[in-house]
Amino acid sequence: MPASETFRIPKRKRHVAVARQQVRQVLTGWGITGDHAEVVTLLANELVTNAVTHCRVSHAQVRVILAVDGTEVLLEVSDPDRDRLPRVHDSGPGEEGGRGLALVAALADSWGCRQEAYAKCVWARWKTGADSAPAEQLAQAEQGDEGDQ
Repeated sequence: MPASETFRIPKRKRHVAVARQQVRQVLTGWGITGDHAEVVTLLANELVTNAVTHCRVSHAQVRVILAVDGTEVLLEVSDPDRDRLPRVHDSGPGEEGGRGLALVAALADSWGCRQEAYAKCVWARWKTGADSAPAEQLAQAEQGDEGDQ
């Protein structure tokens, strides 16, 4: 039977850490730990940071949904700035940011975004079974970032 958790945070940078802690706590409660939890938590941090940083709606809240069904984890991050869909940015070596969605693309089994009636949602999926290798993916993504610097 699938399980899911939904929570909201204010659209403020200081609340990104709260979202990250909440994601880790939910995953731990579901028995998802180790490398799988690290990857999901890292990418939750990236997606929530993007929502907080780029949403142009004042006093907005960011919604985070985590769901697990068997060996698959789904993360959804939504904000009310529905007309600004994210896109992967080709960051130059001197740029501080802009690598979040590239990291999501590298580490998630699949990801995307959609417009909803009053929001946009960026989502990512992972398999947590023995056939997936998040530690290897994370190491490859980190090597790719080092090459960009």
